[in-house]
Amino acid sequence: MNDIVELPCNVQQQHKKPRLSSMSDTNSLRTTTAPTGEVHHTNILSQDIGNLFSNEDYSDISLIVEQRVFPAHRVILAARCEYFRALLYGGMRESDPEVADIELKATSSQAFEALLKYIYTGKMSLMELKEDALLDILGLAHRYGFRELEDSISDYLHAILSIHNVCLIYNVATLYQLRALKETACIFMDRNASEVMTSDTFLSLSKEALKDVISRDSFYAREIEIFKAVMEWKKANVEVDDTDVLASIRLPLMEMSDLLNIVRPTGILSADAILDAIKVKEECSTMTLDHRGCLVQEQNIANAKYDAEVIKGEMKAHLLDGDHTNYDLDRGFTRHPIEDAKDVEKDGIIIKLGKPSLINTIKMLLWDRDMRSYSYYIEVSIDQKDWIQVIDHSQHLCRSWQTLHFKSRVCKFIRVTGVKNTVNKVFHLVSFECWHTAKPFQLEDGLIVPTDNVATIPKSACVIEGVSRSRNALLNGDTKHYDWDSGYTCHQLGSGSIVVQLAQPYVIGSIRMLLWDCDDRTYSYHIEVSTDNQTWIRVADKTKENCRSWQTLTFALRAVAFIKIVGTRNTANEVFHCVHVECPAQKEEIQSDGDSASSGKLSPTVAGAEGGF
Repeated sequence: MNDIVELPCNVQQQHKKPRLSSMSDTNSLRTTTAPTGEVHHTNILSQDIGNLFSNEDYSDISLIVEQRVFPAHRVILAARCEYFRALLYGGMRESDPEVADIELKATSSQAFEALLKYIYTGKMSLMELKEDALLDILGLAHRYGFRELEDSISDYLHAILSIHNVCLIYNVATLYQLRALKETACIFMDRNASEVMTSDTFLSLSKEALKDVISRDSFYAREIEIFKAVMEWKKANVEVDDTDVLASIRLPLMEMSDLLNIVRPTGILSADAILDAIKVKEECSTMTLDHRGCLVQEQNIANAKYDAEVIKGEMKAHLLDGDHTNYDLDRGFTRHPIEDAKDVEKDGIIIKLGKPSLINTIKMLLWDRDMRSYSYYIEVSIDQKDWIQVIDHSQHLCRSWQTLHFKSRVCKFIRVTGVKNTVNKVFHLVSFECWHTAKPFQLEDGLIVPTDNVATIPKSACVIEGVSRSRNALLNGDTKHYDWDSGYTCHQLGSGSIVVQLAQPYVIGSIRMLLWDCDDRTYSYHIEVSTDNQTWIRVADKTKENCRSWQTLTFALRAVAFIKIVGTRNTANEVFHCVHVECPAQKEEIQSDGDSASSGKLSPTVAGAEGGF
């Protein structure tokens, strides 16, 4: 009566209840169900779908790569990959259910097998793959739009860069426009230029990649070495037009003997090209040539680690020791005497870097145990003969920490020359650092145009004129805690002013300040700026206005090292009070009540009780 239907073996297996392989699996399942009432068996789902990889069960399509057949499932491919979704369900010939075989061309079967397994499992062991297979998989991930896999492989390639593989990785990064990976490979080649050029894989660089690499100022090697490496690359790529590549070689940087005895006999370059290089070499100053230099991003290279040393200046040992806290009148600094202007170029403090290097940032500490200021300029050189000026603060007064930016320059020598000290005839330098930064900065006439407030104590600004219980209350950033007795700086109307000195000259176009506003009084004032504390230019005139609380003032961009605030009227008494100053003006703080005022404001009752303030 009861017929027994025997299922095929494979169907029976599909209907079997999953077997837990260990007690730990059981515990894992238990911890993901109660007590929250949420079931998370994604590991089982992943395992079950992964079991379909390279499995003909339920397969409805075959992918053919280099004559190898990979059984697959349309719905899984489409769900995981937009490329396959368009191919299999987008109305093309391959979307016809009758089409069971699809050939994928220009694809490595080994790389595709790894990618297909990733599609089904979401997993890939990069350490088990050879480098050439990794690069092929990276190409497939890029082609099929697996961005997360592309990023993961790129990150892994970052970690395994070597002399042997960097050129191959750079080629792939250039081809697929992987900017981060390309830049990392570039930096590696820059730092290991000589070794990279002698590796076999250097010959595999594409024409575009080779041109990009040797065109970089930071690809640091002797120019004759670069020429020889390009000649070897040319022999291995005879069918490639190398005109652009040859034009990237910097002939004027070569020694005369190399030009005549090595370059000329090859016949690769015309006699005119060699003669032009000799002419440039003989007639142009050294610092106008396109030098190559080491590039170390965001790290100070003026120290013993990078073989830097002070070769001129008194008490040389202190400048590069990294100690910028232990100094006084007698120790902890390097110095040189300030001579007359006609002789000033003979003196200075000279730092010699370990190698010609690409820099665009200098940070240094001027001796600042009192209120003295200095003027100075900075020059750089390759050979200590031809110098070019990168910083000119000879007409400005500066104090304490100096943070300086300039156009990137290759140099080996840096000379800091003091031209003024407001106390005596000696220039004192406590600490010196230099590096190359990739962070953006804006310059105007050689001065920094800041975006952040530079009138702060951490930026070495200070109040040099004005009365306050705390000397720098005006610059401490506290705009909430002030009252009748503290938290402000003031001056007597008709006598004196409030003067803020910035650490160095900046190009400023706005100032924001907070007038004392614990009652309803109003003030009138004007503001002047200077770079030398002698010649002043008025940038704001509020002498005919009734002003209170926050003031935001804008004016044409100009060099500023000193800010003078002169009060002309107070409706309550004969004193001008200012709580806070900043430049350039920062975004206004909006208080909870919608007013841009200080939470330190007193009630009208209290204000009336203190009417004598």
